[in-house]
Amino acid sequence: MSNNINSNGFSGYKGGSAGGSAGGSSGGSSGSYSQNAAFINTDSRQYIKPRSILSVISDIQQYYMMEKLGKDLPTEYLTLENALGFFNVGAKSGLTEGLFLLLLLPAVDMYFVPFVLKSPSLFIKIMFGSFPFLPVIANTFLCAYISRYFVGVVTRKAINSFFTGRMLVLIFKSFMIYIFYTLLTGLSTPERVWSLAQHANKNAEAIYYGYMTMLPNIMPIATRCSLLVMVAAILPYGIAFLIDMWRRSKIKRNHARITGRS
Repeated sequence: MSNNINSNGFSGYKGGSAGGSAGGSSGGSSGSYSQNAAFINTDSRQYIKPRSILSVISDIQQYYMMEKLGKDLPTEYLTLENALGFFNVGAKSGLTEGLFLLLLLPAVDMYFVPFVLKSPSLFIKIMFGSFPFLPVIANTFLCAYISRYFVGVVTRKAINSFFTGRMLVLIFKSFMIYIFYTLLTGLSTPERVWSLAQHANKNAEAIYYGYMTMLPNIMPIATRCSLLVMVAAILPYGIAFLIDMWRRSKIKRNHARITGRS
């Protein structure tokens, strides 16, 4: 019996007869890799923190394959530093998406469409209306893609770290967007708006009437923006959770069929 360590850092053994030497006189079989063997990490490379969602997905795919091939990895395999790296990438992606949506949605709905485009066609409205949501939509689908790897202790831990960072930042930003615009509309009395508009000298009247025209539309747009950010925060983790529930239920049903137990 000889011990074998594969390139992924897993230890297994090849079973054969005692006489299975180079001479081959005893005719022992070479055997095959055992998934029940203990895990041994032979990867001595320096850990590189993930810097983008793509690098996070790549690391998660590696953990997924390691757990799929080597059965169970110890929870400590994903160190605190690694988990914080996933958390930080998730938080940064949530911050970028929230800022992009916060800046572009009011600009499109309250300036470009009513004042620059004036009477746009339906196609132009849809095109400009969807533009602020592109990063949120793209990253939400990208994060939902990760849910297919929501299997195994280490892979779950990595995905949870990434989703938690993203979700916390987006939820916080969702509340901040709503609170900010609520305070803004509450403080936007005609006297205060005119007082601020006078700093523009010749354009004071245009700014005043333009802002007062937009004022009734601010809170509906802010509410929509806040809700969309909340959906972008919860949807990926929700998809991962539902897929995991379905997968567990399928395994349970298959086990019940094999064992004959209900």
